[in-house]
Amino acid sequence: MKTPVYSLLPLLLSLSHLAASVSIDCQHIRVDGKKFDLSKLAGRHSVNVHDTSRPPAEYNTTWTIDLCAPLKKLEGIRDQDQCPHGTRVCGVVRSWNPADDPEKKHVEVENVIPVAGNFESSTGASLDPKVSRLKAQDANSDGLQIEFNGGNYNHMKQKAVVQLTCDKDRTGNEEKRKRSLKQKRDGEDSEKDKDKDKDEQPSTPSLTFVSYGQVEGKDKMEVLRLNWRTKYACEDYADSDEARKSGWGFFTWFILIAFLGIAAYLIFGSWLNYNRYGARGWDLLPHGDTIRDIPYLFKDWSRKVIDTVSGGGSRGGYSAV
Repeated sequence: MKTPVYSLLPLLLSLSHLAASVSIDCQHIRVDGKKFDLSKLAGRHSVNVHDTSRPPAEYNTTWTIDLCAPLKKLEGIRDQDQCPHGTRVCGVVRSWNPADDPEKKHVEVENVIPVAGNFESSTGASLDPKVSRLKAQDANSDGLQIEFNGGNYNHMKQKAVVQLTCDKDRTGNEEKRKRSLKQKRDGEDSEKDKDKDKDEQPSTPSLTFVSYGQVEGKDKMEVLRLNWRTKYACEDYADSDEARKSGWGFFTWFILIAFLGIAAYLIFGSWLNYNRYGARGWDLLPHGDTIRDIPYLFKDWSRKVIDTVSGGGSRGGYSAV
């Protein structure tokens, strides 16, 4: 017995709602009619917090976030020293004793905090992202606020609140670029790159730590707050000339999709003709006869166009004697 199509609509709607609740499309974010593209901020971004309030040990907490995808595991680091698969926001607390270990040769991982992510297979919690405009909180503000959920640490729910503040002079990727340039300099030892990097980089980081701790409420919850200054959070950036130049236009996508579609059709058709009929050469291609006739058809069509343009039709088909 076939299932009516209309009976599947509720299932499809529920699946689309579920997909939206466990992920976020960085390239197509729309809030209150405003469009944002945060895909340029994709990837691993970190901010470090140094704590010396509990001597004799010192603590360094690294908060790492990927807005657009789960964090990838780092090679060379034990799994127990990293957040589990599906994590979007992670905190790793490391400690050392500067009196006994001034060169930090014996740094220990104290805590691993999965703040937010999709953990349906383990705890059943989802990312459940919530995006809002900063103007909803303050009419003079410009940017976005993104909330990520799903984490649990020490039997306490976790949440990350990231405020992306509009700053037209920053991309938000300065720290990542600075690290890549540093690695390049370490390999090439170029003083010229050092001077260039110093001139281009802002004096303060774009991604900064605000706070982390328990908040008052019905449920016990710890909230991590980060601030991220970037031009991609500006409400007018999507309509700017820079955004249009950086994105592909409709015709570019159309040509690319058409090319891939034709290539897939020819490859599949050739494979089918080879396996079904044992075809070789031109016979492999679907509609091979038509393809071979294209040059001749184009030649005949060009000749007709030239005859029409030359005005031969004005004499009713007769030539002058």
